[in-house]
Amino acid sequence: MTPLIESEEHKALRTAVAQLGKRYGRDYITKVVDEGRHPDELWSEAAKLGYLGVNLPEQYGGGGGGIAELSIVLEELGAAGCPLLMMVVSPAICGTVIARFGTDAQKQHWLPGLADGTRTMAFGITEPDAGSNSHRITTTARRDPDTGDWLLTGRKVFISGVDIADATLIVGRTEDSRTGRLKPCLFIVPRDTLGFTRHRIDMELTAAEKQFELTLDDVRLPADALVGDEDAGLLQLFAGLNPERIMTAAFAIGMGRYALAQAITYARDRTVWNTPIGAHQAIAHPLAQAHIDLELARLMMQKAAHLYDAGDDVGAGEAANMAKYAAGEACVKAVDQAVHTLGGNGLTREFGLGSLITAARVARIAPVSREMILNYVSHQTLGLPKSY
Repeated sequence: MTPLIESEEHKALRTAVAQLGKRYGRDYITKVVDEGRHPDELWSEAAKLGYLGVNLPEQYGGGGGGIAELSIVLEELGAAGCPLLMMVVSPAICGTVIARFGTDAQKQHWLPGLADGTRTMAFGITEPDAGSNSHRITTTARRDPDTGDWLLTGRKVFISGVDIADATLIVGRTEDSRTGRLKPCLFIVPRDTLGFTRHRIDMELTAAEKQFELTLDDVRLPADALVGDEDAGLLQLFAGLNPERIMTAAFAIGMGRYALAQAITYARDRTVWNTPIGAHQAIAHPLAQAHIDLELARLMMQKAAHLYDAGDDVGAGEAANMAKYAAGEACVKAVDQAVHTLGGNGLTREFGLGSLITAARVARIAPVSREMILNYVSHQTLGLPKSY
């Protein structure tokens, strides 16, 4: 059973990360974005305190915890207004995949740096024509029969943080020698590899982490660039996608909590006709509902993290999708209600809520849309037939 009450260790971690977040806050992130920088100071301090690698094995410098602990870190930073999006990608997806399936050499080369924050890794799965359908990925990998090297060709889109990442974990497809069918495989592609180019996508989203389109033009990689077993690609892929969904839920819940806290403070302090506006049920009840929705989403996120850390990949897959769906919906509603509570002030830079209107939608869209999650639940959980 999933514990309904957080352990003392988890409570202590939540409190400590919240204190770190308060020292930076929304103003820090806004300044970083305005200056075109990355939140290096916060990233470095979180790393030194052991928060970035809390889910990675102790033997490689990590905290020996799991996705449950890492999700707490991201949620609390988000609730303080300074979430670190690369936490979803670098330690959660890439670090987890390498820790579970990487070779000894890959673990020794990458995990210490991912744990202490000195190295980062991006994750490349989405393609222009594939979207959420990983079976339509066209990035292919083939062996050079003379050298044994891998040659990767394809395109990726909406890949976060490639400009600062030391490498990108690329999802490609290889031909199964037994069946002739294409199967997924994961490759570590260093940032400056010949034939590996990036083009920044001009986004309306206000964030320190930039989005890129990638082109792989016969990118040559050594044989040891393949992560894990060539025949276990699908298992390895979902070993990264489930933590991605859980961490996206944490990102959304933290954002929703930040917006809600701003609205609550404003509703207490803002007085009209000698009465705080929060005394009116038209203001109070939607905020209460937003709080309830965020708490329910957090419970599902905790269940998903517990199942994943316990090794139940199948159960975690269902719960992670549900958590991501619930958190995305709760976040959007919380941000919208916060803006409405503040009225015109909700769109000023002083309160930092206007930019969250766009950011909140990311949790509905990425890394998988809410419609695809509903497809998953209707087919996998309810056993209903597919229309496609």
